[in-house]
Amino acid sequence: MNSCGLLKGRERITTTMNPTSSNILELLDTVLPIHNRNRVQVDYLYNYYKGEQPILNRIKKIRPDINNKIVENHAYEIVEFKTGYTFGQPIQYIQRGKDDNPNTSSAVSQLNEIMHMNDKSTKDREIGEWMFVCGAGYRMILPSRKGNLSPVRFDSMDPRNTFVVYDAGFGREPVLGVTYVESELNGEPVVDYGVYSKDRYWLIRENGIQERRIIRDLPLILGDIPIIEYVANPSRMGVFEPVIDLLDTINNVTSNRMDGIEQFIQSFIKFVNCDIDEKDFKNLSDLGAIKISSTDNKKADVEIITSELDQTQTQTLIDYLYQTVLTITGVPDRQASAGGNTGQALTIGQGWATAESRASATELMFKRSETRFLNIVLNILKENDNYKELHELSIQEIDTKFTRNKTDNLLVKTQGLQNMLEAGVHPREAFAHANLFSDPEQIYNDSKEYLEKWKFSKGSETNQKPNPINELE
Repeated sequence: MNSCGLLKGRERITTTMNPTSSNILELLDTVLPIHNRNRVQVDYLYNYYKGEQPILNRIKKIRPDINNKIVENHAYEIVEFKTGYTFGQPIQYIQRGKDDNPNTSSAVSQLNEIMHMNDKSTKDREIGEWMFVCGAGYRMILPSRKGNLSPVRFDSMDPRNTFVVYDAGFGREPVLGVTYVESELNGEPVVDYGVYSKDRYWLIRENGIQERRIIRDLPLILGDIPIIEYVANPSRMGVFEPVIDLLDTINNVTSNRMDGIEQFIQSFIKFVNCDIDEKDFKNLSDLGAIKISSTDNKKADVEIITSELDQTQTQTLIDYLYQTVLTITGVPDRQASAGGNTGQALTIGQGWATAESRASATELMFKRSETRFLNIVLNILKENDNYKELHELSIQEIDTKFTRNKTDNLLVKTQGLQNMLEAGVHPREAFAHANLFSDPEQIYNDSKEYLEKWKFSKGSETNQKPNPINELE
């Protein structure tokens, strides 16, 4: 058992209180203990991911001089695969809906440019890494200071000092976002809490004896809480959390295997019916040979006590443990055989289909939080006269698009795109669902003049009629 006890996901922090200036200190007192429990677990999982695992504290009572402590960091392998597979390509915004409004399309493209200016793809990856390590990641967004090129500024936050409080009632809407910094003031330790509700901001300072007081109390006009929580799954579990005992076992078996090899090499020497002093034994070690004589007319002999670990059975156990870990976490086995030689058979047999379904489930959770993030972005942009083109853009007109595997099954994807266009699917929707481009909205805008032929239905060249489903303008 690890030092945190049974790991089963992070606890959702809830309250029945409506945050106000009169009760915010009391509310903070009630939610911080829950966050602190989560924080201990997050810290443990993050250190585990970086290689600080229980095997490093291993104590060996028999032959303690041979005590290998080997970390096979499969937790790192799992998190890096999940992060790269889901967030390896930039997340793009595309126009949602069937109306081909040039103004909306241009506004969505401009929104993507603003995200690019803020290096959003890198920050998405950081959030994704936290999600897969400990089950939750956080983003904070605020208006930019004057003079900045971008109208908004946002960053990923550390879950160990950031959390969101939800209403315990129906809907479980967020009511409070908190982030804090530990520092020193006049040689004394202090903690400054930035606390945000939907309409107010409080700066609360805690001194060394945990006395808290409000330093600042200001109105907030963003329209929502600027701290957004992104969860990997409803249980808020990290991806390697369900298999952490199996990972510990792999480390233990591997370390014991190395102990067995060393103990075989450094075997004890048994002397039968002969007497040998320290000098003679040193000669044996240096020269590799020794002359012995019997005592009491009994046969004398020197033997090496050997007991080698069965490496074949050990490898079978490690292979079983590793395969179980991959199956539970939804990571493909790149050495497995599907029993067929077709691309689809390999995709299913090696576990790539499972990996895709797990990534799609993560996308759904991510998009829910991304909608809240976008709503705050649009509220900020509506207050900026330099972005009037985006003032009419609504959250209903934007969809979030994840992109993966652009070159695999290329022929199948291009045929699918052509079939959708021929069937009368709008080119924007066809580009988005063909999964060929990282920015389908931009590709659609660039390709409009080449898509003119899809404005007409199939028929004779002399009797072509406009097809309202595919009409681009």
